[in-house]
Amino acid sequence: MTRAGFIALAGRPNVGKSTLVNAIVGTKVAIVSDKPQTTRRAIRGVATHGDTQLVLVDLPGVQRPRDALTRRMQRRVELELSDADAVLMLLSGSEGIGPGDRWIASQLEQAGVPVVLAVNKIDRLKPGQIAERLIEAAALGVGDDIFPISARRGEGTDELIAHLRTLVPEGEMFFPPDESSDQRREVVLAELVREQVLRRTFEEVPHAVEVQVEEIDESREDLTTVRARVWVETESQKGILIGAGGSMIKKIGETARKELERELGTRVHLELSVRTRRGWRGDERLLDRLGIQ
Repeated sequence: MTRAGFIALAGRPNVGKSTLVNAIVGTKVAIVSDKPQTTRRAIRGVATHGDTQLVLVDLPGVQRPRDALTRRMQRRVELELSDADAVLMLLSGSEGIGPGDRWIASQLEQAGVPVVLAVNKIDRLKPGQIAERLIEAAALGVGDDIFPISARRGEGTDELIAHLRTLVPEGEMFFPPDESSDQRREVVLAELVREQVLRRTFEEVPHAVEVQVEEIDESREDLTTVRARVWVETESQKGILIGAGGSMIKKIGETARKELERELGTRVHLELSVRTRRGWRGDERLLDRLGIQ
């Protein structure tokens, strides 16, 4: 009999949820950045091990909503938690456990599903510090099982995966065994472009950027043309993204193109344009177009 179920990943922004999903799935399904609030959609990574399939839902960082974008992100978190078979709450070992973690733990108490805790980034800690973090995690009062891990290095992830497999029910698999994600191709490509923007921008710019793939032209067998629009909120942000003489957008395009070629398995011609839309994070219609539900 096969087993299959949904594991929702909860935690503060930038605790390593996307890195862990990618590590468990075995391929890149979620972009990774050191900027908070990188994940804006619930991204499902599919990890099939033998007769068990884990559908890992990389949730946006749990937070108090501030605008239409973060309201949608928080609503998505709540919906996915209600549908999950178990919740994996990720904690940052390097930063320690703070008020944000305690607030999330209080929300998970109401989820009504098993909660597993994982203390991530232990590769940055000394053995004594790891023990301290595990004690702090236990003090949160949610979940009976705590795993020290390093998602980046793969330390402790085998034990965590084995435990998660015991938490999903018997039943048919939701996806073919060779499938790794449920994301539409346009969203995957847009996220790969946004990842490169995040790596090169600072302060308010990363939070104000969204990418929309408008066209994928495969009329040529040897070349795929991808046309994407980068949204920002102010003209000054647009200027930063374009850079002097177009230098910044050129660098973003060059590195993003390589990621797209790796994803599509073909040569790619990437066309990027930057457009300003003041307050787009509060624009419900644009958020609908961008597929942020």
